[in-house]
Amino acid sequence: MQLEGTVALVTGGAKRVGRAIVLELAGGGCDVGIHYHTSRDEAERLAAEVADLGRRAVTIRADLNDPACWAGIVEETVSRLERLDILVNNAAIFPGHGSDSVEAFDPDLWERIHRINLLAPMALSRFAKGHLDPASRFHRSRDSGCIINLCDAASDRPGPGHLGYFASKAALAALTKGLARAMAPGVRVNGVAPGIAVFPDDYDEETRRRLTDVVPLKREGSPKDVAKAVRFLVEHGDYITGEIMAVDGGRSLQ
Repeated sequence: MQLEGTVALVTGGAKRVGRAIVLELAGGGCDVGIHYHTSRDEAERLAAEVADLGRRAVTIRADLNDPACWAGIVEETVSRLERLDILVNNAAIFPGHGSDSVEAFDPDLWERIHRINLLAPMALSRFAKGHLDPASRFHRSRDSGCIINLCDAASDRPGPGHLGYFASKAALAALTKGLARAMAPGVRVNGVAPGIAVFPDDYDEETRRRLTDVVPLKREGSPKDVAKAVRFLVEHGDYITGEIMAVDGGRSLQ
């Protein structure tokens, strides 16, 4: 897909990995809808950075825990930027260590995790399909649309302190493959599965060293690494669908 003149919607786009994805796509010529929940200042600063690159950006506030907002995120993007070619389901919640364990099991927390990490990507994909598919009357481009889901490279070896989170990410990986079949041929659906891109703020230096030591490349990755993988699948993956690209320094090999 040629990025110049296209429009992307990036959920959780104001900070961390989402921010890097927004800048990477904008750098390729893409206008961007930046979804956020509480990070208003960061979203507005990022929109200004996108404008400095010569592209348009709009900020869209919504709580993905509320199903009533899901359709509106897509429609607001299309209303303000006139089209939609790319959906990046990046937003997710990652509860603090131990709060998502067997001992701390909380059905309300699990439901919130799955609404944000799994159900929202499914709903947004459904609502976006009519704009992404070139066979649809809504679509203004001959290119097929593209959905990228941010999965997790560790979802096949879940840590005991984050059971609900990893369950949601494993389900998102399965959903990615299912959607690739369901939305073909008009929409490509792929996943990017980061390893260590940005450490949680509450991880101390010892924990960070321990996790990095088991990575074959012996270093952490970066949001930019993940963003480049997203851009590759969007821009150069015209014959790729249903794939989940690990960006984890080789950790998934072990």
